[in-house]
Amino acid sequence: MNACFLACAALTLAAWGGLPAAAAPDATATLQARPAARVAHAATAALLAAARAGARLVAVGDHGVVLLSDDGGARWRQARSVPVRSALTAVSFADERRGWAVGHWGAVLATQDGGETWTVLRSDTAEDRPLFAVHAFDAQRLVAVGLWSLVLTSADGGKSWAPVALPLPPAADGAKATKADLNLFGLFTDARGHLYAAAERGMVLRSEDRGASWTYLPTGHKGSFWTGASPAPGVLVAAGLRGAIYRSADDGQSWTRVDSGSKASITSLVVQGQDLVALGLDGLLLRSADQGQRFTGAPRGDRAALTAAVPRPDGALVLFSRRGVVRD
Repeated sequence: MNACFLACAALTLAAWGGLPAAAAPDATATLQARPAARVAHAATAALLAAARAGARLVAVGDHGVVLLSDDGGARWRQARSVPVRSALTAVSFADERRGWAVGHWGAVLATQDGGETWTVLRSDTAEDRPLFAVHAFDAQRLVAVGLWSLVLTSADGGKSWAPVALPLPPAADGAKATKADLNLFGLFTDARGHLYAAAERGMVLRSEDRGASWTYLPTGHKGSFWTGASPAPGVLVAAGLRGAIYRSADDGQSWTRVDSGSKASITSLVVQGQDLVALGLDGLLLRSADQGQRFTGAPRGDRAALTAAVPRPDGALVLFSRRGVVRD
């Protein structure tokens, strides 16, 4: 990651390079505390994350764009009111009406009407420490993570947030860590409700108490993980930079590398029925029918830089990219 990563949206770099822990935010970037512009081409903006709000699909991305679809992704429209123009990097819903989006300058936005209108609950303009992921356990308990081991929890629906100090990460290459400074890129849960964070330096973090405390799960990988999933009880899969996929069948105690057959970085892992789908840059679209032990597939012909996917109510996946909604 570099200054462009911080000035733009997380997960939109063409190269998805690794971010040095000491990289500085772009001092020229500012929280765009103005309503997101309503434009005819919003569906072609860089979209970074998506979620289900009941039967509705909600996607968020660059310039504060929030798109809504009530027909399984066939047609999209902008949300009526979004109070910022900065990049939104993640979105999570507790139910069909209540949801949260996070992004640059530590911004947290909330909606009470299924994504039609949003309000700012939190921002920190003193420094740009972007939030890269958010997870809603329910309408009150939330966790958000981001740059330099930033972890925030809320027990009141996002009205207030408490920072969580992470322990020092395990030593790497014989050098003892002096601070917790790993960048945390993605959040996912398992069947028991444990929360996991996909991080750089080949780390996965686990919390068994909804974000209040965390332990490190070293995988043996040295690159960054951007995403993860738990396709079955006890099974964890993390993926990211240059097509790396690592899998654990014992709750993270041991890990093995899975051959993705590609050097394209993986941006999202999505459980679709009995399958696990991996998607990423250069049109990468892989599928596993055995809980992540093997993946098969090929790049899409359009080579779209895929960033997210969300299942429609009928189970089919809707794909998103740096050029907006993917039209098949």
